[in-house]
Amino acid sequence: MNIYGSEKIRKMTSSIFQEVVDRKQAALRNGKDVIDLSIGSPDFKPPAFVMETLAKYSLDPSKYGYTLKGIDEFNEAVAYFYKQRYSVELDDKTEVLQLMGSQDGLAHLATAIVDPGDYVLVPDPGYPIYEASVTIAGGEIYPMPLLEENKFLPRLNEIPEEVLQKTKMMILSYPGNPVTALADSTFFGEVVEFARVHNILVVHDFAYSELIFDGNPQISFLSVPGAKEVGIEFNSLSKTFNMAGCRIGYVAGNAEVINLLASFKSHIDYGVFYPIQKAAIAALTSDFSFLEDQLREYQARRDALVAGFRNSGWEVANSPATMFVWAKIPAGWKSRDFAFKLIEEEGIVVVPGDAFGQQGEGYVRIAMVQPPERLEEAAQRVNKFLMGFPVGI
Repeated sequence: MNIYGSEKIRKMTSSIFQEVVDRKQAALRNGKDVIDLSIGSPDFKPPAFVMETLAKYSLDPSKYGYTLKGIDEFNEAVAYFYKQRYSVELDDKTEVLQLMGSQDGLAHLATAIVDPGDYVLVPDPGYPIYEASVTIAGGEIYPMPLLEENKFLPRLNEIPEEVLQKTKMMILSYPGNPVTALADSTFFGEVVEFARVHNILVVHDFAYSELIFDGNPQISFLSVPGAKEVGIEFNSLSKTFNMAGCRIGYVAGNAEVINLLASFKSHIDYGVFYPIQKAAIAALTSDFSFLEDQLREYQARRDALVAGFRNSGWEVANSPATMFVWAKIPAGWKSRDFAFKLIEEEGIVVVPGDAFGQQGEGYVRIAMVQPPERLEEAAQRVNKFLMGFPVGI
């Protein structure tokens, strides 16, 4: 029997992350002490009260049935969190939808909204699910270059009119992954007007909303006047509360779009485990002191990593947000050559920037998912690596 993958699956690129894992495993087999800075999976634990809530409700045998959707208390908790943290008012009944992690919603949104032939504007570099979701839906991708000289913001006025006439959605993410740049209210205001003029749905991925350093403001897209008329915003408990394995998140904003996605999801899943929902509610309605402490820890990691690299002569930009550093590699290297050689020689695992799009060439993404002392050790090994291989080979 000969089974062939669909045209859609053939369009999707192979996962660079699997190749990184394979090379990491090879380094381990060769006896390397590996420091893995590749995948953005938090190494911090959730708050104790979150784990206690999960444990408590998991002992109730009546809570093991289908939940079908987010319980009312969860939606209310999201609305409370958005009011307290971002000064955004949400109608918990019509403007909030629970997801099995924000990637779940991002993966399914295009199928609920986009028809074959519709264009979607996606950031380049960008998180891989953005493009993958459009490919699955049969839509067309128009990459928006995020360039350092433009502070990693897309130039909306450079998008061709013939593309805009066929465009249904635009995906943005600030602070983003892999590019860790921030956007201000002025830019978001321009996005709202642009979307209104061209009848485009704005999709903002805000998964790193609580990992913004140096006193910079936390600006939700939904806080900008008119944003809910043209857009929605995804958020997650994975990074904010270290609940990545629980698979719970949400989308908020435009009620019509929320309803469309809810209708689509009603055909494909049966809700998040009730104890996980209760744990998420506890997190979203806490006093948030945990978030302030965690932010200080990540900023200390950022400072240790960047200082270590700079001491070795690698001038890495100071990441303003997220759990990542988006680092321009030394001249003479290609991203994949640099990343793979670094694993092979020094056991340091990072992700080559071209895994996130054409504009990612010349960069690597480094995840701050190790304690400061291991990050300092990683920087020392990179110094040794650069002395041994001063230019690409």
